[in-house]
Amino acid sequence: MLYPAAPEAATRFLKFVNASPTPFHAVHQAATRLESVGFKKIREKDEWEKDLQPGGKYYFTRNQGALVAFTLPQKWKQGAGLSIVATHVDSPNLKIRPISKRTKQGYLQVGVETYGGGIWHSWLDRDLSIAGRVVISDKNGSFNSKLIKIDQPILRIPTLAIHLDRGVNDNFKFNQETEFVPILGLIQDQLNATKSDDKDKLIPPPKNASSVQENHHPQLLELLSKELSVAPEEIHDFELSLYDTQPSVLGGINNEFIFSPRCDNLVSSFCAVEAIAESSAASYFPTLEGNVNCIALFNHEEIGSVSTTGAESTLIPLLLNRLSPTPATLSQSISQSFLISADMGHAIHPNYTAKHEDKHKPVMNGGIAIKTNAKQRYASDAIGSFIVKQLVERRGGRVQEFEVRNDMPCGSTVGPMLSKLGIRTVDVGNPMLSMHSCRETAGSHDVQHAIDLFGAFFEGFVELDKNLTVD
Repeated sequence: MLYPAAPEAATRFLKFVNASPTPFHAVHQAATRLESVGFKKIREKDEWEKDLQPGGKYYFTRNQGALVAFTLPQKWKQGAGLSIVATHVDSPNLKIRPISKRTKQGYLQVGVETYGGGIWHSWLDRDLSIAGRVVISDKNGSFNSKLIKIDQPILRIPTLAIHLDRGVNDNFKFNQETEFVPILGLIQDQLNATKSDDKDKLIPPPKNASSVQENHHPQLLELLSKELSVAPEEIHDFELSLYDTQPSVLGGINNEFIFSPRCDNLVSSFCAVEAIAESSAASYFPTLEGNVNCIALFNHEEIGSVSTTGAESTLIPLLLNRLSPTPATLSQSISQSFLISADMGHAIHPNYTAKHEDKHKPVMNGGIAIKTNAKQRYASDAIGSFIVKQLVERRGGRVQEFEVRNDMPCGSTVGPMLSKLGIRTVDVGNPMLSMHSCRETAGSHDVQHAIDLFGAFFEGFVELDKNLTVD
């Protein structure tokens, strides 16, 4: 065994994140895990309300980029609340442009667009490959969107040698449009070719609207077609991102760290999936009364969540309406619901301690951190914080507090967006370092800490809420 003394939940996370270079892959991995414990896939286009069974376990996806799963108690009825853990599955990355073909000085290059607020210099000199989804056709004229992950390094964004830029370490900056273009390889058949005169050039024939053959290097399309076992002309479109091929690993002298891309926010997503999977199989589940337990894995949080698969979409509102279709039952459901917004947080950095407020310095492996902001960039309040602390205590865990300094801007999460629905909301996260880097650092023991909190939430929130008087 590679990590004999490592936390078991952390080693399972490594498999999840290594198999999930894009949100599409993360959603697929989550669905596979849920189906392994009996969750049934339903589709938004179907009238599935009439087929719901007490004690049933269900999930649906939207556009391959978001997933919602829920379990019904044995005595479920309309108007019941939802106990929701909401996360996001996207991370900053480089996306291949719709017209990606580039050539320069004998190099094949691939045009990319930056997605989210990444630490872009961390992507330089990394062994990169591509993953995402590809729309392909078959001989019957049908089309299908298939996932793809090239498991070999094929791209790199090389830095300029220090001999050619002696000041590179003084203030490292670069142009993201002209100096941040990956190289795919070398031009072979054009190295010794001579350029024809303009008068000899012919006007190219018009191409089919659905053809992408002229927009990308033939070598790239050939690579994709080989991986998918289709002809290049059967590829009609794709949505691909670059990812670092170096596997996620445990690190530190005692395996106390996770060295990995996409910790923000696949750690939270993995823990949400594990918690609802484990709770649905637990001994208490068949007799559970009260709320519908639910997880929501959203896309596009890193760019504002304004998409069909983001937190500002109709995913949660429509679920609430379909489970409680009348105004009265919907209002009752919202009033009894509670949402944990789970997104990774900032651990104290030993080299930059002044970046933290003096009394709010979360540490990795020190337990879940409650994130608070008076300007409501986080949705936490005293009620939500109290509930989290009570739930953590039931599993023997610890809670940390995080607030940003007054002289620094504060990030945000899906929490404030979803709280607009009227659902009580709290923001939490596992502390980590190097957030938004190509390679991040998280605490290996914190994976189980988050699973424990979410599991306690699914198991004990309703009972706790009954003993809490607010209004």
